[in-house]
Amino acid sequence: MSEKRSAPSRQPFRIGMLLYDTRYRSLTIQVIALMGFMLLVAWLISNTIQNLNSLGKDVSFDFLRQPSSYDINQHLLEYDSRSSHLRASMVGLLNTLLVAVLGCTLATVVGVLIGVLRLSRNWIVARLMTIYIEGFRNVPVLLWIVFFMAILIETLPRPRDFRGDDATASMLLGDSVALTNRGVYVPEPLFSNSLGDVPILGWFSISLDLITLLIVLFVGITGAGMIRRRAERRQAETGVRPVTWPIRLGLIAIPPLVLLYLLGFHLGFPELKGFNFSGGIYMRNSMIALWLALSFYTAAFIAENVRAGIMAVSKGQTEAAYSLGLRPGITMSLVVLPQALRIIIPPLISQYLNLTKNSSLAIAVGYMDVTGTLGGITLNQTGRELETILLLMLCYLAISLSVSAILNWYNNRVKLKER
Repeated sequence: MSEKRSAPSRQPFRIGMLLYDTRYRSLTIQVIALMGFMLLVAWLISNTIQNLNSLGKDVSFDFLRQPSSYDINQHLLEYDSRSSHLRASMVGLLNTLLVAVLGCTLATVVGVLIGVLRLSRNWIVARLMTIYIEGFRNVPVLLWIVFFMAILIETLPRPRDFRGDDATASMLLGDSVALTNRGVYVPEPLFSNSLGDVPILGWFSISLDLITLLIVLFVGITGAGMIRRRAERRQAETGVRPVTWPIRLGLIAIPPLVLLYLLGFHLGFPELKGFNFSGGIYMRNSMIALWLALSFYTAAFIAENVRAGIMAVSKGQTEAAYSLGLRPGITMSLVVLPQALRIIIPPLISQYLNLTKNSSLAIAVGYMDVTGTLGGITLNQTGRELETILLLMLCYLAISLSVSAILNWYNNRVKLKER
């Protein structure tokens, strides 16, 4: 007959258990470390405020309401030198976001293309892609920005070279695009029957034409998606997939085209008047140089991420696709790349963040981003170092967290689901 074991008695809690009991020790250490860190931050803040008060500089953000008294060479919002520092900061922030979006888009396209071509069986193509990657990765991005700026200034013609019968330069694409050493002029969209603009909080205006066009596109894409899902259900039930692409294409393309026709859509072309071009959309060389340099520099790193992701996909996937009669291009786009995305996306987030933060080097070529406005001229004019740097850090932090959140959401959608 086995003896019945009695359960050990539960010891009462004592203060000493916070240090000597392994069940509580790690939590105690974390709480102490957090309290120490908070005390350190509080001391730094208190010490900074006391030092500023002794210098007669209290912490205040009222300077944002003062006139900026400086010009910004390229802006997406209405702006002049009488605008406030806050508006100047917003203009700089939008310039940063513009370069970041354009740069991430071009860097992704070029990076994926270079990464795929580096795995080419053609020795010359693979070696050329290797030279591109190693060349851009091992030269500081600041040098590439200055290099692209020098190329644009020194090689493109001057506006006066387009004038007269003895002109040495001509516009491109049916006299619609002008490449000059001052910038690039492209056609701008105009509407004869415009619906007008809607002011937003007195800061800027949003075109009702654009809003209407986006709504029509959204409705068309939503309707096309519903038809596609219905066709998939029909295929799952009967084994026959109905032909729906003409209807889906019509839903997406026809309503926007009809809307553009009703609004009187046309293009405004740049024209040479006096010593420079007028009309159209003007993109300064500083913005183009920054955009191209950041894009091609970041594309070199993205290409390596793409190459690593493709090589991580089992060769059996490719062989199985070939056995089904799929061509190499279709196999890469429909079989290999979708699986490689699960490996590519996490490091791709870091590359997007690096590109966005590297845009702060825009001041080297005179492009006024948020660093050049808020962290540059505004800081020097107002002498508010602490406030401007804090706002600048907050801007970059918000951008970085937004990019990370979007790509992490996408990464969670494409990752494998275990069942």
